[in-house]
Amino acid sequence: MSYFITGTDTGVGKTLIGCALLQGFAASGRRVAGFKPVAAGVDADGMNDDAKALLATSNIPLSYGQVNPYCLHEAIAPHIAASHENIRIELPRIIAAYRELAAKADVVIVEGAGGFLVPLNGKQSVADLARELGLPVIIVVGMRLGCLNHALLTMKAVDDYGVQCAGWIANVLDGAMPALRSNIDALRACISAPLVGVVPYMAVPHVRFAAEQIDFRRMDN
Repeated sequence: MSYFITGTDTGVGKTLIGCALLQGFAASGRRVAGFKPVAAGVDADGMNDDAKALLATSNIPLSYGQVNPYCLHEAIAPHIAASHENIRIELPRIIAAYRELAAKADVVIVEGAGGFLVPLNGKQSVADLARELGLPVIIVVGMRLGCLNHALLTMKAVDDYGVQCAGWIANVLDGAMPALRSNIDALRACISAPLVGVVPYMAVPHVRFAAEQIDFRRMDN
């Protein structure tokens, strides 16, 4: 089973959770591959840090281009970054690249760009990509002030697009967040999909520790 990782916003820990899922599935003996179809923002090597992390956590031989077919230079909304480079992000190209990975791996973890409704081109968004791939979605909820609204809007969008939600993960971004447990309980009461992990605040993110907080048994498969 493969999964599509989305988040309630940008910067909520999608890559951390994606790598944690890869590591957890690899520990069970599966061949795993990370896939970041669209990435915006590059390092000195001309590659995206998130895509590099997913590549490094995969346990089958892959090239950077296989993991990240659309690598855009500016760290801005992907459809705007693409327009600045005279590129159009095409879903058929992404789907073909995904199928190539899926033929080699038991589990592919696909990480979206930004939130669920971020545009990819003039007509299609991350939500359209998730629906076209037909993968169950895991929502990473960045636990900080405003998370209730962001999480419930994201869940509604996932439902509206007819995409299955395999679960959600609470990733604590604010170590001093007031009423953290009450916020998590409120989301559990409002979201029908299972809570499959609560990742405590980490000043320095650690993939293995994050993986240990995920209950892989509760994810639909």
